[in-house]
Amino acid sequence: MARLFNIGSLCVDHIYRVPSLVIAGQTIACSSERLVPGGKGLNQSIAAAQAGASVCHFGAVGGDGDMLVDVLQRFCGDAGSVLRLDGQSGQAVIQVDDQGQNAIVISAGANRRLPEDLLSAAVAAMAPDDWLLLQNETNGVAEVIRMAKAKQLSVAVNLAPFDASCLDLPLELVDLLIVNEAEAAGLAGLPVPTESTATTVAASAAHANELAAKEQAIFAALVAKLPKVCLIMTLGARGALSQSPGDPELMRHAAISVEAVDETAAGDTFVGFLMAELLIGTGMLAAIELASVAGALAVTRSGAAESIPSRAEVVAEIARRGV
Repeated sequence: MARLFNIGSLCVDHIYRVPSLVIAGQTIACSSERLVPGGKGLNQSIAAAQAGASVCHFGAVGGDGDMLVDVLQRFCGDAGSVLRLDGQSGQAVIQVDDQGQNAIVISAGANRRLPEDLLSAAVAAMAPDDWLLLQNETNGVAEVIRMAKAKQLSVAVNLAPFDASCLDLPLELVDLLIVNEAEAAGLAGLPVPTESTATTVAASAAHANELAAKEQAIFAALVAKLPKVCLIMTLGARGALSQSPGDPELMRHAAISVEAVDETAAGDTFVGFLMAELLIGTGMLAAIELASVAGALAVTRSGAAESIPSRAEVVAEIARRGV
């Protein structure tokens, strides 16, 4: 059985429910606060496991990481490749407003101190049919990409969060790149389109068309930059765009409509379910459709790892909606 090898972050998430996201100079009171397991790597491993994949997670926690190891063990069945280092685990401070939107500040902690022998051990343990998944919350991403491609392994990168270091990554070597709109724009050197409030139906339609054109321009610039990479750009409630190497057709994937409670792990859920489908040989278009429904279901629940649905729930939702 093909496996997903995820060299990924694990974070202690501090979640604060607020009426609106804090702006500069503002102090507001939260209505609730919670401490839960998270981190893009952990969330994506849990999502892939929930989708039915066999997951091998490589990472590190600090002295406060028992909760993270426990949840990884519970969902993935094994946390033996997670090191315990001195100091703190990764930390995330997450605001969630009444519309389900979030704002997140992360502190890397142990996630940026993965030793080289852990990274090389992950690549060495992989078989030809396995996939390697990486994000931008750990160290050594460029080195791992090169090591994996030297072995002709399949590599997927979810380039989040985006920063200047991403521009130096050998992304032309990877097989699959998953980015959101802001990350794609950052890679392409373009501004991120902003949504505005439309006051009439005509204005709303015109704005939607203008936004779609800007999204496609960003995606086209990314395709031109990385023509040999399968690309997916997620757009939240507006769905996703995708294109495969050698295929001139740009695909736009619609999102299902849900009542948003918390967006925190929606993208990670999408990535985990997508990778699980690719591991069992599902075609890219069908994998994206199923992963999109999984991500939408995660938005309807609070929290990060705890909001991720099971594959049975996703399949039932697809059947209920007839999508």
